[in-house]
Amino acid sequence: MLMADEELHETTADNQNDLQSTDDTAAVEEGNETVQNAAEETTVESASADSDDDLDIPMDRVEAVLNATVDKDSLSPQMQRMMNRQAENTRRVEETIKGTKSNPRWFVPLFCALMIIGLVWAVVYYLTSNYPIPNIGAWNLAIAFAIIMVGFIMTMWWR
Repeated sequence: MLMADEELHETTADNQNDLQSTDDTAAVEEGNETVQNAAEETTVESASADSDDDLDIPMDRVEAVLNATVDKDSLSPQMQRMMNRQAENTRRVEETIKGTKSNPRWFVPLFCALMIIGLVWAVVYYLTSNYPIPNIGAWNLAIAFAIIMVGFIMTMWWR
């Protein structure tokens, strides 16, 4: 019995390396086969996805569903729920748009014009040092700044 145990446990380093390298090679080969099989399946799936015959849904029916002109009784419950959800979302968006207040058409041109007039006022004063209003001196800059600020404050109410 002692001889059998010695033979069983007696291995050399060379034998261990050989067994290990054989196992590694087998694992690598199995991995390569798995990758090749996956690539072949992907090719087969993409080829079948390209054909329209797999779905068996006529295009006019798809367009009818998209345009909401289909008979709702002929649809599956999932499609009916989807169409109802879409109709609800459309209704909410339309209500939100109706409830949105907007500025009058003259609002944006007015605040843009005020800011530009204030800028021109300041430039004219710097270039002439007497105009746009003569004999008030640096108060021309204060007027230009006030006009620009009115235009800027109007931008905060822009919707």
